[in-house]
Amino acid sequence: MIEISNITHRFKPDRAARAAPLTVLDDVSLTIRDGEFVSFLGPSGCGKTTLLRIIDGLIRPTVGTISIDAKPVHGTSPDRSMVFQEFNLLPWRSAAKNTEFGLELDIQKERRPQRARLARENLAKVGLGSFGNYFPHQLSGGMKQRVGIARALSTAPKYLLMDEPFGALDPMIRELMQIELLKLLDSERRTIVFVTHSIEEAIFLSDRIVVFGARPGRIIETVSVDLPKPRWQDDEQIKASAPFVALRHKIWRLLKAELQRTDPRATVA
Repeated sequence: MIEISNITHRFKPDRAARAAPLTVLDDVSLTIRDGEFVSFLGPSGCGKTTLLRIIDGLIRPTVGTISIDAKPVHGTSPDRSMVFQEFNLLPWRSAAKNTEFGLELDIQKERRPQRARLARENLAKVGLGSFGNYFPHQLSGGMKQRVGIARALSTAPKYLLMDEPFGALDPMIRELMQIELLKLLDSERRTIVFVTHSIEEAIFLSDRIVVFGARPGRIIETVSVDLPKPRWQDDEQIKASAPFVALRHKIWRLLKAELQRTDPRATVA
């Protein structure tokens, strides 16, 4: 499991700016259980991505600790992979070679001779088995994001950290990618921590939704999502169901109240 304990984080300004440090997270504590899909949802700038990067070991928190499987996090590890909103594909590499990239950095030397095979297998898992020789400029946005997911899966991580991975996609492709992700998780259960701005996306994908307040980010409520699975088999009915709509209203009321708390002049329909 992932244990997040009393995390506070401040970004120090450039010395020339002579400004006070910016506090983006304030005393955040959370436990994420093995095999759970947890989404972080909240206003822009509330520290969701910062917390995801702290979990990955890319950032060391100002205060507090992160432990994964009872071991303190002091840097990145092969048991965690990050999927970013930007595709971050190397333009001079094919889809297969982009997928192999994580394996080239893998410290497990015995896996290195298997790179090409593992890349093909992971591209097939995301529906791109016949696109291994295509370059990024030949792929659509949704296909590029699939390559990014295949690359993250290539090191067989136990924990998959996803920072608004579908945010740059058009609505139709975004919904299709959500379904593809759930299909993938049906065959390979992993612990997922997912950052999003979309209430509907969070409800459709998650076991729990952690709702953050405005900066400095703090948890205002954790919402359990008790909807039937597998959700991808009847996504339209799930999204139109009374429990789904009730969850959406509940979370929207939380975010609306937070917006009005931080800016009393705000009017939200």
